[in-house]
Amino acid sequence: MKNKNYVISKSHKELLIPYKPCRAKTNVMFLKTHKTASSTVLNIMFRFAERYNLTVALPADQLVHLGYPKTFLAHFVEEFEAIGQNYNIMCNHLRFNPSEVKKVMAANTFYFSILRSPIRLLESSYVYYKDNVPAFRISKDVNEFLASPMKYYHLADYKKNMYARNIMWFDFGYDNNAEDNKKYIQAVLKEIEQNFHLILISDYFDESMILLKHTLCWDLDDMIYFKLNSRSQDTVQTLTPESEERIKVWCSLDWKLYLHFNQSFWRRIEETIGLKELEKEVNRLRTRQKELMETCLSDQEAVGKDDIKNKAFMPFQSGDANILGYNLKQDLDNMTLRTCQKMVMPELQYTSYLYTVQHPHKKKKILPLPWTSFQEKMQLPAPN
Repeated sequence: MKNKNYVISKSHKELLIPYKPCRAKTNVMFLKTHKTASSTVLNIMFRFAERYNLTVALPADQLVHLGYPKTFLAHFVEEFEAIGQNYNIMCNHLRFNPSEVKKVMAANTFYFSILRSPIRLLESSYVYYKDNVPAFRISKDVNEFLASPMKYYHLADYKKNMYARNIMWFDFGYDNNAEDNKKYIQAVLKEIEQNFHLILISDYFDESMILLKHTLCWDLDDMIYFKLNSRSQDTVQTLTPESEERIKVWCSLDWKLYLHFNQSFWRRIEETIGLKELEKEVNRLRTRQKELMETCLSDQEAVGKDDIKNKAFMPFQSGDANILGYNLKQDLDNMTLRTCQKMVMPELQYTSYLYTVQHPHKKKKILPLPWTSFQEKMQLPAPN
């Protein structure tokens, strides 16, 4: 891995020091939050792990998440008892529990996560989890739900209803039904700052990837992505201005979490990269992304679920959302094909694939997807 010409100091207040090489961080924990573009980040992490032959803390046995929505325990990780603290990457869904995560990850692990504006997030959750969340199921649309959420949201169903209120707060390991108390919120924000080195903002995804690149000392090509687990525009419900304001109250814990870390995100950029350099690097990232899309994709863009030709690359479909996928070009050479396949591989399939690579003697994961022989359909060589 080549050295870079910059280094990010641990102190948030120190400016970027140019021309001093840094070393790529390879022990990284990503708290994968829900409906925040986190599946795209997971794909970036998995590809980095493969590129440098790193060990990923994968869900044990037939789990596809690390025990979620249960609070994380170390034994949710495959072969934790044998491998101990020798994992490099952790990025599948879990409900954060720092003491247990530290049993799995090395002491020098870099911790980061990503947040999204609760206004956009709640609408996305509503459509995606419409069939699964009791609070969403019987309301006509998201605006009707927000007009009187307590009519639909019952605390007795809290284990199924976490997607309907303060889901990010829940993912970080806190009570999503807690009272909006200033002292409590300040204590939680302080604890998150102590547990995480960096919090990204998915509303500024490319800017987030550049900040992450600098902070981890990774290459630009490590950050190239195709957007995964996104849905078609025709399934997006339009929020009324009243609904947008109601979300700030209904999800007030998430709203305050987002406001706090949105501020720290931009402060971090100004203190390290600077806005001018950021703009240049974002443009470079987008140019490289466009080049790779032209190389890999027959349609040059994501397509609806009915138009995905190779069903092995069909993402998991949920609720009223039409989750998009990709079609690869037919005439790619083997090396390019493998690169392109990994770029478009949905989360469940990639998790299953890595599990087979890392744990070849274990029973393969049976995925909740409408086919069985994923390995065959992908036409990837069997893992060594």
